[in-house]
Amino acid sequence: MNKPAPLETIPVKNTIAGHYGRFVHGNKSTLAFWEIKAGSESPVHQHPHEQITYIAEGVFEMSLDGRKYTLHQHDTLVIPPDTPHGGRALEDCKIIDSFSPARDDYRY
Repeated sequence: MNKPAPLETIPVKNTIAGHYGRFVHGNKSTLAFWEIKAGSESPVHQHPHEQITYIAEGVFEMSLDGRKYTLHQHDTLVIPPDTPHGGRALEDCKIIDSFSPARDDYRY
């Protein structure tokens, strides 16, 4: 049985330098709440998950399949499965990502 969990009670995982995430997992999806320090980079990578990114605060430069996008507060971006992407925080950022299927590599 699921129980409500305040976000601040979910442990923080430091996945890459400057990237701190809290993860909520369902059977088929993962919701990630990121705090990313200005200047931190996510190297170009790809994964089998569909990803939807929402910029809650800050400015993030995203590379998606060789194209660059500058994402600002309240911008969204859909990243199809197996598509190369990466990015860099131009300011301190708070980002929410949804992943489907669930990101088992982000489970504790």
